[in-house]
Amino acid sequence: MKVKKQRIIFSYILLELVLLNLSALAITYYKFLSRPEGTFEQFLGDKFLYLSLIYNISWIAIVLLNGNQDLYVFNSYGKRLKDLVVNSFLLLGLSSTVILLTDLEALPLTILLGPIFLFALLNLTVFSFVIKIVGDPRKPVSFGTKLLVLGAGKSGKKVLDYAEQNKHLGFKVLGFLDDHYPGSNGINLLGRLNDLPEVLDSKNVDEIVIALPMDNQKEIKQAIEVADYRGVRVNVVPDFPEMIGSRYKSYNIGSMPVLQLKEIPLDHFHNFIIKKGFDILFSLTAMIMLSPVLITIAILIKKGSKGPVFYKPTRKGQGGEEFTCYKFRTMYTDLAPTAGQKSTTKNDPRITKIGRVLRKYSIDEIPQFINVLKGDMSVVGPRPHRVNLDNEFQKMVEKYMLRHYVKPGITGWAQVNGWRGPTETMEQKLERVRHDLWYIENWSFFQDIKIIWLTVFGSKVHNNAF
Repeated sequence: MKVKKQRIIFSYILLELVLLNLSALAITYYKFLSRPEGTFEQFLGDKFLYLSLIYNISWIAIVLLNGNQDLYVFNSYGKRLKDLVVNSFLLLGLSSTVILLTDLEALPLTILLGPIFLFALLNLTVFSFVIKIVGDPRKPVSFGTKLLVLGAGKSGKKVLDYAEQNKHLGFKVLGFLDDHYPGSNGINLLGRLNDLPEVLDSKNVDEIVIALPMDNQKEIKQAIEVADYRGVRVNVVPDFPEMIGSRYKSYNIGSMPVLQLKEIPLDHFHNFIIKKGFDILFSLTAMIMLSPVLITIAILIKKGSKGPVFYKPTRKGQGGEEFTCYKFRTMYTDLAPTAGQKSTTKNDPRITKIGRVLRKYSIDEIPQFINVLKGDMSVVGPRPHRVNLDNEFQKMVEKYMLRHYVKPGITGWAQVNGWRGPTETMEQKLERVRHDLWYIENWSFFQDIKIIWLTVFGSKVHNNAF
């Protein structure tokens, strides 16, 4: 629920910024261009851009700092109206303060009040319309979350009722697993609790909701282990303190208390925005600044051996979804591993001369900035593995699939600590996963900066690079 909810919030905030700029545009257009002496240049350069910049910065600050982004998805219309009124007054106060502090020409009060009033009106009207459109069961829900509910009793039925009554949130209950409930009254019973592995393997389940009685502790623990093995998120209704551990998130959907197991820092919306924004800015800057180097490398690859410039293997990303990963080709095409099944070895005869240099200093990974801009990867995160290696790790290393809670990265905590390259021994497998999971649980923006620094200047990052 968390990842999809963040996308909903992010999209709605972007919509709010569009409405805010349109409101500022409409009011300033009316006030200035309606005058005989008003010109488009005066309107655009002197008033609108100035006002729009102040409003945008102020609104983003208000939304991010008030810590109540859930109002975009879970709150009622009345609660949203109340929060919007409060935030609108904050916008007026903050924007007025900015104008006074900058000691620039003061804007008329009507120019400050008009856009905010129009924005609040459009906000409520447009959002109500958007929610009705998205909530129409006849239309596809772009931010949908497919749920599997364990337990078809009262709590499980509440989950189904809430999903049906709040279709705009995108929740879709695929079905239920229960050992005792026969199935009726709209309950789609898919099987018993021990059928969970087969159901997860056969259906595209985003998250599990455990709604079992508190005395089913054995079944709950087994369900969590099965979900962890497959990298599927788990939510518990109601409180089961023995299973939640030290990291969890509690929240309400309607009147139901819910515990999301294994809460991580990137589940918080402000952290999500910081990392997303940094990924985009850093990747764009890197691609622009390194463009002459990238062109030179491409020419050297084409001259050095026959074949394409890029090697495009399939990798698994966030949520286990497969994507095409971009790398500079470093091997001869006629000796390259079939479908990326064979690991690279020291002094591997398949590697070209230029390829050895590129792999030694991880230059072959630079095209993955394209993957970051596409949204498949992050600058920093667990390195994406080959699909067959991913399946092998899943069977051998406990909680390995929890790496898929976040997007894979061009570089990562395991790599800068020397755990890159071959994974032939159990120690190599365990240490790589241990470092990746530590990063996920302890993420911070400054930790990402540290990892990037160590990637460029660290002494361990190029160990086992061949």
